[in-house]
Amino acid sequence: MSTRRATISDVAREAGVSVSTASVVFSGKTPTSEATRARVITAAEKLGYTGPDPRAASLRRGRSGIVGVVFDQHLGTAFQDPVTTHMMDGLAEGVSRLGAALLLLRDDGETISEPSLHTAPIDAAVLIGCNTRLRDSLEIVRARGIPVVVVEGDAGSDIPRVLLDNVEAQREAARHLADLGHRDVVIVTLPLDAQRRRGWLGSDDEARVDVTVDRLSGARQVFPHAPALAAAGSSIDEGAIAGRTIFADPERRPTAVIAQSDLLAAGVIRAAEEAGLEVPRDVSVTGFDGIVVDGLAPHVLTTLVQPATAKGRAAGEAVASMLEGSRPAGLDLTCAFRAGTTTAPPRTT
Repeated sequence: MSTRRATISDVAREAGVSVSTASVVFSGKTPTSEATRARVITAAEKLGYTGPDPRAASLRRGRSGIVGVVFDQHLGTAFQDPVTTHMMDGLAEGVSRLGAALLLLRDDGETISEPSLHTAPIDAAVLIGCNTRLRDSLEIVRARGIPVVVVEGDAGSDIPRVLLDNVEAQREAARHLADLGHRDVVIVTLPLDAQRRRGWLGSDDEARVDVTVDRLSGARQVFPHAPALAAAGSSIDEGAIAGRTIFADPERRPTAVIAQSDLLAAGVIRAAEEAGLEVPRDVSVTGFDGIVVDGLAPHVLTTLVQPATAKGRAAGEAVASMLEGSRPAGLDLTCAFRAGTTTAPPRTT
């Protein structure tokens, strides 16, 4: 039994029309009579023809029909964060008018199907963040002459960017704590660099991940001397590890913790409760993202709500515009502060 895919020529022959007429029916770009359309559709259903082969269309355009999405972390870990899932939903929506598929890559060449960024058959690339390692990926993509968009990173004035107001948003959360009367505050940061080292930031330590840098800057505009503890990723477990370090000494516990993600904040709250502290009576905690965190109830996290889906959609639409020959402008998105039940004035003793 033949498994050859039916072609538009087969459909035209079966329907008794020309190939061009059959093509017009499927493209929908030129009107045809209802009777002709019905004959073509009936023939297509009989032969199992569902439309033009997207691979052939890609070859005619000289494209693969694939957009690469480059992360700076293990892909399995990245998708444990709902922010990534929402962003990818928006990205897929943004490139949908191209009929393009998304290929997930890690910046060192590790992907789900193992092609290298040097050779992957992609028409464009979206870089998530822009730390030192991702800048190496940027150079690879630019050397190939592939259009690129950066999400939450600075790759230069000639690269379209989709940005969040990370500095301003984090400053707003810090100001909220200051207005409540907090002065003894600790910051739990996202990874500082590609090595994802845990630990307290010393005077010589420098963050190299743009999101971490910006959120740290925003918090320190209000609490310039607040100690900062780096996590190895954005997860509840990493937040709990950080929290256990922060609350280990009963004599030196802060009255508030600023976490750079909601997942980290949830872990800090878990560690506080393990230490016998009550949130927010004994310690206030803020997050960043505005996602639903399982197991956080009955707490409602005080946080910054970021438009993650819109962020991805904007990147996808920028890619689509570039592949269609347009020059997209960058886009700055704004977070919304949401006061919850995890912050209160510090206890007086």
